Order: sequence, then structure tokens, then C-alpha cells
Amino acid sequence: MLFDNTYFIYVIPALIITILAQINVKSTFSRYSKVRNSRGVTGQDVARQILDENGLYNVRIERVHGSLTDHYDPSANVVRLSDSVHDSTSVAAIGVAAHEVGHAIQHSTGYIPIKVRAAIIPLTQIGSMLAFPLVLIGLSMASTFFVDIGILLFAAVVLFQLVTLPVEFNASFRAMRSLNDRDILYGDELKGSRKVLTAAALTYVGALAVSLLQLLRLISLKNNRR
Repeated sequence: MLFDNTYFIYVIPALIITILAQINVKSTFSRYSKVRNSRGVTGQDVARQILDENGLYNVRIERVHGSLTDHYDPSANVVRLSDSVHDSTSVAAIGVAAHEVGHAIQHSTGYIPIKVRAAIIPLTQIGSMLAFPLVLIGLSMASTFFVDIGILLFAAVVLFQLVTLPVEFNASFRAMRSLNDRDILYGDELKGSRKVLTAAALTYVGALAVSLLQLLRLISLKNNRR
């Protein structure tokens, strides 16, 4: 019931965009992970420098296994840098490290979008688990009540994806400003880091496209069953 013609109309194009975005970010990171910065600083060095210069001495830096698994954990107050970033001197690693620090700065300054995103995470988790089962139950029982609840829950997922965009773009903006103002990277090095962060941002755009088209598809399924 959830795999009809609407699946190919709404979902397949968005999935293609997402796959292309993932390929792009991996290839861009791989390309610029071979370009070393002229100062010889590592991702860890840059993260620590920017954190300290923003007064975030209490934020720790930890190494986490994997590639592109970097993230800031506000609950533990720690920036986790992946194996491919932590000790790397590449301009790709420097950009990623500065981006994750950007999230730490967002939390410390009370950046509104990141507060909104954190507030709707519980509802988003419920929506991710129950939205499609509820819609399926509703369609099977010809009950618009369950379908409507499922659609509303999935709308929360879309909202989360939407709010994530300014959070990610702002973290990248903060990262590039820090790298430029503190003369950490120069010229083509800055351009390389910016390309890596732009490619990463496009993956979030792709994720939003998938969620939005899935939401439109659920609405279409509801209307077709009337």
C-alpha cells in the first residue's frame, strides 16, 4: 500500500539527489584530504585553538572511530573528531574540525535554531518510528484519524530537517570566519575547506528533500483513499 506509483513519483528523485550528495561529499573530502595546510596544524589543534579563543576551555576534544563521524555532543560537552580528522593536517580535516566547534559555539551563545532543533528531537524520534505504521493502519482501516496523526508526526520530522539547515550552514559560516580571521588557512586552502563544508551541507538539503517529498506522498495517499 505504501509502495505504489506515488513512491516513484515522489521518493525516487529525492533518493537520487541524496545519493549524489553523498557521493559528492565523500569525493570532495577525499580530494582535499590530500591537500596539507601550510601551517602544519591538525584538526585537533585547530579545534582546541578556536574553542579556547571563544572561552570554551571546558569543552573536551575526543577521537572517535570512523570517517566523517565527527560531531559535537552537548550532553557530554565534547567535540568528537574522527580518525580522518583528529590528527590530519589536511584542509578538509581543518574545515570539518572548525565546523564541529561551530556547533559548540552555537550552544554556548544560545543560538535559537539549535535550541528549536533540540526541543523537537523527542517528537522527531516518535515520528520516525510511528508515522508510517500509523498511516498504513489508517489506510487499511479507512480511518483518516490514524492517517492524520501519522502525517502530523512525519511533519515533525520534516520540521527537524528544515531547522537543521540553518544550524549546519551557520556552523560552516562560523568555521570559515574563524579559519580566515585567525589566519589558520590561506587562499586556496580556505577555498578547499569551503568546498568540503558546502558538499557536506548539500547532504542535509538532500535529506530535507527526501523528507518533504515523503510527506507530500503521504498526503497524496490520503487524498487518493478518500
